[in-house]
Amino acid sequence: MSFPPSASSGSRNEHTTRPITTGTSVLGIVYDKGVLLAADTLLSYGSMAKAQNVPRLKALDGAQCILGASGEYSDFQQITDLLEAKSLDESSTSLMDSLYADKQMTASQIWNYLRFVMYSKRNKFNPYWNDLVVAGTSDDGKPFLGMIDKIGTTIQENFLATGFGGYLALPLLREKWRPDLTEGEARALLEDCMKVLFYRDCQASSRIQLAKAEGTTYIVSDPYDLETTWDSPAFVTSKGDLDGDGGW
Repeated sequence: MSFPPSASSGSRNEHTTRPITTGTSVLGIVYDKGVLLAADTLLSYGSMAKAQNVPRLKALDGAQCILGASGEYSDFQQITDLLEAKSLDESSTSLMDSLYADKQMTASQIWNYLRFVMYSKRNKFNPYWNDLVVAGTSDDGKPFLGMIDKIGTTIQENFLATGFGGYLALPLLREKWRPDLTEGEARALLEDCMKVLFYRDCQASSRIQLAKAEGTTYIVSDPYDLETTWDSPAFVTSKGDLDGDGGW
């Protein structure tokens, strides 16, 4: 009878069995001319706030795309390196008549490529521990917003949320979204959703970034702090008849 190699065996393959340093929700919404993404800048080590100012939205070099991620941050870094190498490969050519052609990958192409990458890693029982949001333009030039989870499942929608945002922010996005939403209205809606997440998600932060994909413009904002308050009656009124000792 044969047994698996012991823990001391140097030939054993070790896979990541759970995320360690993580970021929480990423939100995305399509407005009348483009797409906006929002994410906070907090990385958590378990339940401990590890880093307060780490961006999780990135405009990819050589691609018409902005990528956001929740989950394991080191896997997100590996994915962005992979995508930028793929974009460089796609934009390089040996054909003289195509040297000056725009060969940048679109967001929909990045989204489809990531579907294969994530599913392949999952089949090897060593997934990237991320939910990814892709924003940009489709092959026909229309605004594009899509999501890929760690097992390669894909969604394309007009509004998306990962992490706790799928429970707390998605109902608000579903209620308020409309096809003629302006950029200003979309930004205000995302900021409202990020405030809700800050109040209710213990691994969320009030320091956030926004990213915009509109036409050929791909911009990630500097981090900034939301205006928040804890004066709401729901936060200060005692609960459970415990004379102020109960939680909200």
